[in-house]
Amino acid sequence: MQIIPLRAGDRVKLKKPHPCGGAFFSVLRVGAEVRVKCETCNRDMTVDRIKFEKAIREHIKAES
Repeated sequence: MQIIPLRAGDRVKLKKPHPCGGAFFSVLRVGAEVRVKCETCNRDMTVDRIKFEKAIREHIKAES
């Protein structure tokens, strides 16, 4: 498995939507755990990086 290069500010679409119905999340912090915020309801959560990378369907890089 290859590590996906994530940075704060990136957007991701996950395979399963958040309970509020939103599928897009903003990456807030990256490390062994990834902190993301739902773009629909603005809730944030911390997820283990390996589990998070498996759940990514689409990765949209932040504009530099």
